[in-house]
Amino acid sequence: MYRLLLVDDERLILEGISQVVDWGMAGTELVGTARNGIEALEQIGKLEPDIVITDISMPGLDGLGLVDRCSVQYPGIKFVMLTGYKDFDYACSAMQHGVRHYLLKPCNEKQIHEALTELVQELNEESRREQFVTEMKHRLTKVLPHVKAQFLKEWISNKTYGSHDLDYYQELFGIELGGKGVRLILFRLEESVEYEHLFALQNIAQDMLSEVLLCTTIGSQLLILLEQPEEADPQHDLLERIASVKEIFFNFYKIHVTIAVSDKGRMSESRCLYRQTLQCMNHRFYLEEGSLITGSDIPSDELSGHGEIDLQEEQICLLIKAGDQHAVVNELGRLFGVLADQRLEMNVTRSYVLQLYSAMIRLCIPDERSRFTSGLAELAELGTLGSLKAFVMNAAERLTAMYDRHFVTRQSAIVDKMLHIIEADYQNSELSLGSVAAEMLYMNPDYLGKIFKKVTGEKFSNYVTSYRIGKASEHIIRSGDVKVFELAELYGFGGNAQYFSQVFKKVTGKTPTDFMKPQ
Repeated sequence: MYRLLLVDDERLILEGISQVVDWGMAGTELVGTARNGIEALEQIGKLEPDIVITDISMPGLDGLGLVDRCSVQYPGIKFVMLTGYKDFDYACSAMQHGVRHYLLKPCNEKQIHEALTELVQELNEESRREQFVTEMKHRLTKVLPHVKAQFLKEWISNKTYGSHDLDYYQELFGIELGGKGVRLILFRLEESVEYEHLFALQNIAQDMLSEVLLCTTIGSQLLILLEQPEEADPQHDLLERIASVKEIFFNFYKIHVTIAVSDKGRMSESRCLYRQTLQCMNHRFYLEEGSLITGSDIPSDELSGHGEIDLQEEQICLLIKAGDQHAVVNELGRLFGVLADQRLEMNVTRSYVLQLYSAMIRLCIPDERSRFTSGLAELAELGTLGSLKAFVMNAAERLTAMYDRHFVTRQSAIVDKMLHIIEADYQNSELSLGSVAAEMLYMNPDYLGKIFKKVTGEKFSNYVTSYRIGKASEHIIRSGDVKVFELAELYGFGGNAQYFSQVFKKVTGKTPTDFMKPQ
């Protein structure tokens, strides 16, 4: 029930409306009355009504003044204005405050009931919208940490993200990213990893590093994006706090953590900063477990040219998933050509190839993943760029073939569904590629049409037409003489006998009448 206050300076009208209207039937409860606007304001503060029915002409504070005051103090209240004919134009000025319900005096209980019913429907709809928005905000709050983690993971690896995407996610997260100085920190646990360990490490890092903007896990590693303004603490202070994270975690779990720290940069440079942390992490093989590594720890000859190679592994993965063997071979050829031109130290080159191969492993179906993963050891032992290229090419071709088979199988399954729909609904003149896509398979019509033609060799519309004519021909053979308009109605031509005859002749070479004649 919605709470209602009735306001009118005429006692008889006030009492009459109070007693005559069935408030409960309208979904309301009359909680009080008032004789003027000033008294009504006091009552509104005490009774908190959802709806106010008020006369427009009252001493002290009239109905328009009451609406004006409430629009500021109590904006959620709905008003019904009672007005005489001479005041109606004046009353309509209340529309600027959202008042849309007016009743001309004298009014009866039916008119009041109808106005209240409409208002109650509005309030119910607003309540549903508010409940929906609240629920969506609650759900967003629950998933936001996961969205932030996924965004950071994709941002540092997905070249298709741009400034517009960053603007969107900044607004979604309620934080500024684009204009800030940032630094990336990569944590690697040096023993077998459980989710509990990464979760604990992330929480310790967030407690010790107040500048944390975003966190994500990448395999068995934790990646943190830190804010680093120009006036930030000197780097050695930051490194001391990062070292404290490592020490606290080791005290709890007795597991060493190796940490790679990038230089300072902008969010737009974060992919290069991430590459820096990977380079630092690759250098851990020359240091003790649990080291904290920065760019200054790496010899200059290892740094030369290393940060400039664009692997574009996500592009290669997309081509593999598309089952496009030719494009995969070309893209891998391009990549290995870049590696050959760079003439990097062999271990650095191998680390690029291992990174690419690891991305390919993530594409494997579960049954094949262990087989591909076992290839990592063999790949790590190969000693020439040519042998690395041959190994990866072979693996990519096998993986692409798997996706191609899966894609063809999936396409055939989709077309099978479409054929079943045609068999079941061919008599419906409204059957079309659009209706199948929108109402039955929920897929893009253009994409669906291309798949259908690829698998059947025919356009969807031509197939349906041929199928209908085939069914009509069978009907004629079974029944002999039959009306053409009946055939047009039965077999999806909407009763258009002339059009049916034209299509029938085009498909069979004969008109329906000639087809009915004894052969």
